[in-house]
Amino acid sequence: MAQVNTVLGPVDDGELGRTYVHEHIFTLTADVQDNYPGEWGSEDERVADAVERLRALAAQGVRTIIDPTVVGLGRHIPRIQRVAAQVPELNIIVATGLYTYNDIPFFFRYRGPGLSEVLGMDVPDPMADMFVRDLTEGIADTGVKAGMLKCAIDEEGMTPGVERVMRAVAAAHRRTGAPVTVHTHPGSRSGLEVKRLLCDEEGVDPRKVVLGHSGDTSDCDHLAELADAGFLLGMDRFGLNLDTTFEARAETVVEMCRRGYAESMVLSHDASCYIDWIDPDVLPFLPQWNYLHIEQEVLPYLREKGVTEQQITAMLVDNPRRFLRP
Repeated sequence: MAQVNTVLGPVDDGELGRTYVHEHIFTLTADVQDNYPGEWGSEDERVADAVERLRALAAQGVRTIIDPTVVGLGRHIPRIQRVAAQVPELNIIVATGLYTYNDIPFFFRYRGPGLSEVLGMDVPDPMADMFVRDLTEGIADTGVKAGMLKCAIDEEGMTPGVERVMRAVAAAHRRTGAPVTVHTHPGSRSGLEVKRLLCDEEGVDPRKVVLGHSGDTSDCDHLAELADAGFLLGMDRFGLNLDTTFEARAETVVEMCRRGYAESMVLSHDASCYIDWIDPDVLPFLPQWNYLHIEQEVLPYLREKGVTEQQITAMLVDNPRRFLRP
């Protein structure tokens, strides 16, 4: 068996079990939290709340979650270590990469290609080295090795910042073989841009790429095109019903299964125990956005609509295991 890195150390891929591939634990704006700690509240209370929620998830039979919180989303591994130590029955896999829809963080402005323009000479991009270090040596001084790479492209398209991060992710993938998840915007068919740059130009095998948030569209012909190219489709926002409905998301999974694409999908919520960029008074769906929708609502709905246990196992066990296997 192959080994997969988790917060508590490597595990055999056969121990991954039922896996949710896109679940944040905390999604934060780190410098705001550092400078305005009242927005965060009690560290101990936040950690205890996360532990309670994840224990409830594990009690439903879920064995593994992937937390794609990277730089730009407030990744803080010591906090995740505190949570993981109290829920050892749940494997937590963390990610490396950088999350941006548009420009890169100012830290990188005059490092790598940005400095190249100033000096008139090629300067290596430090991003790929940073990502590789997270994957092979560990994140900061925590000893925790990332198990996945993460980047993003949204409605803004392939901006220079998005392109730079995506190419750095591709470089890190080529050096390590680590799987990749990409936040996408299916309404603008950004998955095709991922194919062009990440796969066609940079040589990443689409079978090692999850196109996150694919379930935001019900265009099954478009999803089939991406699946036929080899990608895994992240049907991963159950409970987040801003631009669509639960029924639309679930019916898309049903139709894709009917077309024979169960082996091209993975399921998740894109939920979080605490998110500082959503005001729950403005978006009241947030209290219902939790880690239990799939077990309690989605799977019963899929079964009722004729999705088989074999297809469910493919989406929740077999496909994630294949994706994560080095």
